[in-house]
Amino acid sequence: MKLSNKTVLVTGGTSGIGLEAAKLFWEEGATVIIVGQNPDRLQSVAGQLGDGVTVLGGDVSQPAAIESIIKRISEKFGRIDVLFANAGMGLASPLEAVTEDQIDRQFDVNFKGVFFAIQKAAPLLAKGGSIIVTTSFLNEMGVPGLSILSATKAAVRSLVRSLGAELAPRGIRVNAVSPGLISTPFHGKLGLSEKQLNEAASAIGNRVPLHRFGEAGEIAKAALFLASDDSSFMTGSELVVDGGLTQI
Repeated sequence: MKLSNKTVLVTGGTSGIGLEAAKLFWEEGATVIIVGQNPDRLQSVAGQLGDGVTVLGGDVSQPAAIESIIKRISEKFGRIDVLFANAGMGLASPLEAVTEDQIDRQFDVNFKGVFFAIQKAAPLLAKGGSIIVTTSFLNEMGVPGLSILSATKAAVRSLVRSLGAELAPRGIRVNAVSPGLISTPFHGKLGLSEKQLNEAASAIGNRVPLHRFGEAGEIAKAALFLASDDSSFMTGSELVVDGGLTQI
């Protein structure tokens, strides 16, 4: 097993990519800690994975909440071997309708949540530790109405490089996985009507060279690669898993 005797923390682990990754990490021998906000989904995940998983409720947009979560992990497990900073959210809005609140909400979760998760977890990571961040194909493509979400993902892509350089002397790797269009509940949380969502998905989906959406499990496998020693000579990198959308 690729993650035997490893302690893995997954933020945003109750649905979509985070949940599939948590399941796969568990199957590969890890002790998995999942952080999420929805109590029902946390309970459901605990029921699915049983004794191999610890579920913790917390809002990653609040640094104090992250600090409390990391303290609990430190007291119970003593260390973190892998951090998958996956929690994210997005709101679709045209330029003229973007509000300060929309900007704050997205940067609070997608940037501050990632940064402070890494900052607070770093003391528990030893040499050989791995940090994975979820970015997006939006790093490379301009999509109308997604300017702020795209900016947050570009920001964390930059963070992967700078924190990768900062943590390299400690032997801790920092990499990103960049999903393309993936069949997850995330797209339904953008604030678009079903008609708008279908139109947008169709417009972008037609440009995917492999002619389909990806599945959350495919991104989970890429995250497993970055979490494990299979990627031991990678840091500061972004692993693109988008069906060729931004590559060809």
